[in-house]
Amino acid sequence: MADRAHPEAIDAQALEEVVRFTSELIAIDTTNRGGGDCSERPAAEYVAEMLSDVDIDPTLLERSPGRTNVVARIEGTDPSAPALLVHGHLDVVPAEPADWSVHPFSGEVRDGVVWGRGAVDMKNMDAMVLATVRAWARSGVRPRRDIVLAFTADEEDSAEAGSGFLAEQHAEFFEGCTEGISETGAFTFHAGPGMRLYPIAAGERGTAWLRLTARGRAGHGSKVNRDNAVTRLAAAVARIGEYRWPVRLTPTVKAALTELAALQGIPADPDAADFDIDELLAKLGPAAALVEPTVRNSANPTVLEAGYKVNVIPGTTTAYVDGRMLPGGEEEFRTTLDRLTGPEVDWEFHHREFPLEAPIGPGAPTYTAMRAAVEHFDPGGHVVPYCMSGGTDAKQFSRLGIVGYGFSPLRLPEGFDYQALYHGVDERVPVDALHFGVRVLDHFLRRA
Repeated sequence: MADRAHPEAIDAQALEEVVRFTSELIAIDTTNRGGGDCSERPAAEYVAEMLSDVDIDPTLLERSPGRTNVVARIEGTDPSAPALLVHGHLDVVPAEPADWSVHPFSGEVRDGVVWGRGAVDMKNMDAMVLATVRAWARSGVRPRRDIVLAFTADEEDSAEAGSGFLAEQHAEFFEGCTEGISETGAFTFHAGPGMRLYPIAAGERGTAWLRLTARGRAGHGSKVNRDNAVTRLAAAVARIGEYRWPVRLTPTVKAALTELAALQGIPADPDAADFDIDELLAKLGPAAALVEPTVRNSANPTVLEAGYKVNVIPGTTTAYVDGRMLPGGEEEFRTTLDRLTGPEVDWEFHHREFPLEAPIGPGAPTYTAMRAAVEHFDPGGHVVPYCMSGGTDAKQFSRLGIVGYGFSPLRLPEGFDYQALYHGVDERVPVDALHFGVRVLDHFLRRA
């Protein structure tokens, strides 16, 4: 419900627009295949048109042709308040149409659900932001803080053409921003009968994509070769894949464990000397999935490149590993990789971004406002903090001193496996979830 200080802005048109914008953005194929193979410009032009239509002035910025970002600023009522960044990426990962129930770039709305690549990652949030600020413009509403909007390119690869480019070369657009919100937070997580959790991301593990290189003596495949580069690389990759990293609990993860345990009446003290993380995770049931990927560093081999003919032993082989580092975990990560690769295999960072943590609890007004907005529209829900196992554009914007949260609210029905749809087949989002999201987003942004 609205109050006198914050009159209702989300009207029937906004509810219609959030669904239509989600569908129409999905229908614009912005597949990012990596290595610069993507064009976000059609989607960026669509976003710019929706903003210009309500007299919000967008700026289009490109690092290279077609890799387009959109930035705009909405002035708040309190010039002394720090600005808030609201960002979402326009690119999506590839999708194979033959694997899907509907074409992944149809944007089809069927039985109250919007289907297609980007429905949850993250053209739905882009649409919610557009619908919200357009509703403000129609009703004359202004937020308290300046709101800086950024619709970015290249998040699904290196972010070099997107948030990285913006942070490095166009920092002036983000002047005054101290905090930001973006994807992967405040979605309904059903942890048991009647228990609806809304995890808000207040941390991210750091990205540590690695390139491993082994060298040996090239030769004929029929000859004895004790300096086989393939064997050396394979052994190192196997050691990395089989290694079990030690538990390292960050403040965000400790808070998540404590709150999740309390909600289920389970005694838990993550600071206790005899604390057993695996025992607690087993007791938490489905809720364990929110924290299990972030209690350790990780390194998963993903790519092998070796040889060119079955009877030729190559002199050089390469592998790639998707590594993730917890806040404060880089030194351990480095020394462990040195040990696992051994003296015969070299490794280096192929792509690296730092881990993040954001304030939570009563002393963090932005987190408190996000919690209040969700619980206003779902009083029976429980907001909890969590750390993301992967990363977002918040990493690049953190270079500007902007603290990032994951907050793209969705109320989802039981059985709807939101996290499995990220980069998955038959990605989709319920219309009701979009309506909930745009209402929560409006409530939060005007009170933050």
